[in-house]
Formats: sequence, C-alpha cells, structure tokens
Amino acid sequence: PPKQDKASKIAKAMAGGKAKKKKWSKGRTKDKANNAVVFDKLTYDKLFKEVPTYKLITPSVLVDRLRINGSLARVAVRDLAAKGLIKPIVISKKQMIYTRATKDEDVPAATEKVEKKKVQKKKAADEEEEDDE
Repeated sequence: PPKQDKASKIAKAMAGGKAKKKKWSKGRTKDKANNAVVFDKLTYDKLFKEVPTYKLITPSVLVDRLRINGSLARVAVRDLAAKGLIKPIVISKKQMIYTRATKDEDVPAATEKVEKKKVQKKKAADEEEEDDE
C-alpha cells in the first residue's frame, strides 16, 4: 500500500468525527381523558336507557362509552344491579361483569345467589378458625 503523508492522515481522522448528533425523539404523550366526575342529566338518562341493553356491562365499558370516571362507573353498575336492570355473571374484588337482564329470568335471584355464596364462604372461613382453636 502506498504510504500516506502525515497531513492527509490527520485530515482523514478529523473528517470522521463530523457525523451529525442523534436527535432525541419527542416523547409521545397520551391524550388526557376528560371524563365526567358527576352525572349530568343527559348521561344519567342514557345510563338507565341504553346500558341495560348492552350484552357486556363492566365499569370499564361504561367509562369508555359514557365518558365517566371509574369510581362513578362502579357505583352506576352497582345501582343498576340493585334495581334489577342488569344481572351479575362474575363479581370479584377486581372486576365486576354483568349482562342485560332477560325477561324470562328472575334477576334478583341471580344477585341473591352471589350474596349466598359470599355468606357461605364467610361461614366456612369462620368454622375453620374455630377448628384451629
């Protein structure tokens, strides 16, 4: 290989470091959900008119469709269930899943079944504690 003079070597070395600096991308920000904290008349009427016709009713569905916040949605779901407009499928501490109430079924009976199961579990737990003593 032909020998390069010192000046051309230095020039090449200096030219290598002139790459553009990496620009940081602008962080993507999620749009703030502007959900209602209290019911207005329109949303409240919609809750009792439309929601009992949904096939799947959970607090997250209500938040999405009615634009209300989560705590309001939980209270609304409990209220609809108490009035017998929807019936429970699964009720756990983390997620409540309901469906529309059909005409042929006795809705309060479904809610009573859930309550009975809770009472039975509590009795079983109490009996186990007594057995341990």
